[in-house]
Amino acid sequence: MIRTTADTFRLAQAFTISRGSKTEVRALTVRISRDGATGRGECVPYARYGETLDSVRAQIEALPPDISRAALQTALAPGAARNAVDCALWDLAAKQAGQRVWALAGLPPPGPVVTAFTLSLAPPDQMRAAAVANAQRPVLKIKLGTPDDMPRLEAVHQGAPSARLIIDANEGWTPEIYRDLAPHLLRLGVALVEQPLPAGEDQMLAEIARPLPVCADESCHDRESLAALKGKYDMVNLKLDKTGGLTEALATRDLARAMGFQVMVGCMVGSSLAMAPAVLLAQGADWTDLDGPLLLAEDRAHPLIYDASGVHPPDANLWG
Repeated sequence: MIRTTADTFRLAQAFTISRGSKTEVRALTVRISRDGATGRGECVPYARYGETLDSVRAQIEALPPDISRAALQTALAPGAARNAVDCALWDLAAKQAGQRVWALAGLPPPGPVVTAFTLSLAPPDQMRAAAVANAQRPVLKIKLGTPDDMPRLEAVHQGAPSARLIIDANEGWTPEIYRDLAPHLLRLGVALVEQPLPAGEDQMLAEIARPLPVCADESCHDRESLAALKGKYDMVNLKLDKTGGLTEALATRDLARAMGFQVMVGCMVGSSLAMAPAVLLAQGADWTDLDGPLLLAEDRAHPLIYDASGVHPPDANLWG
């Protein structure tokens, strides 16, 4: 039996990117029960990709109740719906076998991974204050994507001069803005820039030198999307809600590395249940951005542990 429930999680504070703001996360939880065991998965439908809670729920409820993980890969396209079901099936298999997911997947036992912490888009003084409050974190990810981003970047650098900085423009820049900003990003020690230009309008990246690594986010979904990124991007950001689950994410990660891309493992803003499978994917990644639960005012029972070592693998009571 496959069941879906909509869950809402309040954010600790408003979260803003170049496309807008939100004060809560609306997630869909999938539970799959068979032979006395129940597996869970979570997805966060994303309007950028034409997804809503209702559309994702409809896709899931149309699946046969006995669907296998292999059959799921062709039954649904990559996206949030397939992600939640795929992760629930992994969790179910682990519970039925009495093993952890990484053992079933043939992966080594996971450990904690250092994650970036995201500062949402705001006026420069607010972003500087947020940087000061989080200056002890090793990696800060800065949401930008407007024509007036330079004061924001300067403010964050002043507030947290020792932190490594990642810039995420969320498709918000034009080629002209990016050309103007790129030298300043290098000057301020930015480690990489994520999706500076809109997906489908990023050919300019293949025509310029990239002394600062450029990471594909909205331009990267699954294995099929990788070929078009060669020559334009140095890194890909893999998110389970884009790949359509852990199964495809692991395959995409391996192919991306074979093609010479560096790998970031990221997330939509979601609960610990959404992050748990991604912690396995993030083992050995070049960059990890799995801070979703840190941005929430409330979380699931048995939440992921975050400490000085990073985000730890999930407790079996949470997932896997």
